[in-house]
Amino acid sequence: MNSELDPQVRQVLDLLDQQRAPPTYGASVETARDQFDELFSMLDPQPVGDVQNLTIPGPKRPIPIRVYAPEDGPDDAPGVFVTFHGGGWVLGDLDTHDPFCRAVTNAADCLVISVDYRRAPEHPFPAAVEDCYTAVEWAGEYAGDLGGDPERLAVGGDSAGGNLAAAVTLLARDRGGPDLCHQSLIYPAVNSVVGEEFDSYEENGAGYLLEHESMEWYDERYIQDDLDARNEYAAPLLARDLSGLPPATVITAGFDPLRDEGIAYVDRLEDAGVAVEHEHFPEMIHAFVSMLDVVDRAHDGIETVADGLRDAFDAQAR
Repeated sequence: MNSELDPQVRQVLDLLDQQRAPPTYGASVETARDQFDELFSMLDPQPVGDVQNLTIPGPKRPIPIRVYAPEDGPDDAPGVFVTFHGGGWVLGDLDTHDPFCRAVTNAADCLVISVDYRRAPEHPFPAAVEDCYTAVEWAGEYAGDLGGDPERLAVGGDSAGGNLAAAVTLLARDRGGPDLCHQSLIYPAVNSVVGEEFDSYEENGAGYLLEHESMEWYDERYIQDDLDARNEYAAPLLARDLSGLPPATVITAGFDPLRDEGIAYVDRLEDAGVAVEHEHFPEMIHAFVSMLDVVDRAHDGIETVADGLRDAFDAQAR
């Protein structure tokens, strides 16, 4: 299924190999977090109109959020995109995904709210899901105070963040929560250890940044109860019913171990009658959308997300 690896991506992988850092699955949580932070600290973030660091009430503790406003936004209050960072539910924070949030803010002319949810293993499932859902509820009520339009509310994220975004759409439907107009799922981790074994796990399980053994390492820290491995809010691909969810933009990458589960989720959404725009990047790896300074096609990924958001916000405004 794979084409040739993008030359710029190969340069990134070669550079990482030269650093001889231990793989995530061979590191402590603290070391893995430091390595992840260092990887994304090299990016040069775009300027935006305004950035605010806030805290909002959470289920167990206040939730830090970061709010981005475009410099030259639309005349009316812009749509609101609540996003959740990747990092296997263990790594990542507001800073690692700051460049991504800034790029989407500018490309989509929208208000972006980045959520610093509780991470595993200190806070296993369902802590992250509950924090993310709480933040979306808060945005639905208070985004207007930040200059955004709470009637045009979307969610999204990459990898584990895509998992959380998909889970939030299920919760919003099941709990009668905020009316979400779109979901942006960037190479989402939607499967479970008790789910299907996809071919891409073996094909792309080593040598392409995200290792299959690292996926297992993340899962062991996030899912600490065997029953939770079958919970649809932990693994949305296991959900029996995906109908009634907001339209989706789904990005997958050819050299990503998560490729096939992302494609399977696209198929499930379409079978349930959900409108889906699926953009596949055959020459890319996991996390490529965050490589804005070094991989040209990362900007195409940002534009794919922005196009989906603009279309959804425009449709909601009509």
